[in-house]
Amino acid sequence: MNFQVDSADKGTRLDIFLCKKLSDKSRSHIQKLITDGKVSVDGKIFKASYKLNGNESIDVEEIDAVDVEYLPENLPLKILYEDADIIVIDKARGMTVHPAETVKSGTLVNALLFHCSDLSGINGVKRPGIVHRLDKDTSGVMVVAKNDFAHINLAAQIKEKSAVRTYLAIVHGVINDDAGIIDGAIGRDKFDRKKMSVTYDGKRAVTEFKVLERFRNYTYVECKLQTGRTHQIRVHMSEIGYPLVGDEKYTARKNIFEIKGQALHSHTLSLTHPVTGERMNFTAPLPDDMKKILDYLKVGG
Repeated sequence: MNFQVDSADKGTRLDIFLCKKLSDKSRSHIQKLITDGKVSVDGKIFKASYKLNGNESIDVEEIDAVDVEYLPENLPLKILYEDADIIVIDKARGMTVHPAETVKSGTLVNALLFHCSDLSGINGVKRPGIVHRLDKDTSGVMVVAKNDFAHINLAAQIKEKSAVRTYLAIVHGVINDDAGIIDGAIGRDKFDRKKMSVTYDGKRAVTEFKVLERFRNYTYVECKLQTGRTHQIRVHMSEIGYPLVGDEKYTARKNIFEIKGQALHSHTLSLTHPVTGERMNFTAPLPDDMKKILDYLKVGG
């Protein structure tokens, strides 16, 4: 693949430039490509630290993906609904959705492969059937496609916002407003590539929130996504000063509760069945770890 460098990127490191262009790749992965000689600038090989002059042509050698066989695993799987076209799952907190370079087992995909063999192949061997994702430490409802027709239809619903998702979260601090809308573009954090942040050059992101209950030092909220950016609710709530309980990535505030990961749960999903056209609504009950936090807070904790 080829990228043209313009004057706006003059002085930018080669690896940083490629991180912006290849946002789905880690910085370490890109640096390895450069070290291995898979990246050339005007036909020449440079180090990752090379600073661009603003008018180069960068070529990145496309390495053919090697099909890796991800094995079925008999893992606990909460199925809310299933038919010939879709599976609706209540994903457990702590379960990664699909395999990655550092995670090749114990994922939702491994569990799905054990449960059924007819998953859509649009996203390849690593993400069969996966239409949308939840963070590893976010629990709750998500839909999986069993065939390509269903996958394309569901992906379009999510893109067009006709598939509606609501989340429940417990945040630090007491929110005074009963409801609000957070509108802030989200992009890769410039100082930590593993994080996202509100940034002027990111993609527009809009989150609606509604206060469900206030406590002495915490607030229980419902969030609705108008867009679906990576870590969107976590980033937006942190940005306005109310980070999620347990979210070590986006807050330094102490977590006094027994919850591993952020207190965020995908509660409801409303969609149109890709084949029958029926409007369907699914709900994943609040998990025990968040119930325990609320029970503690309700008695004055």
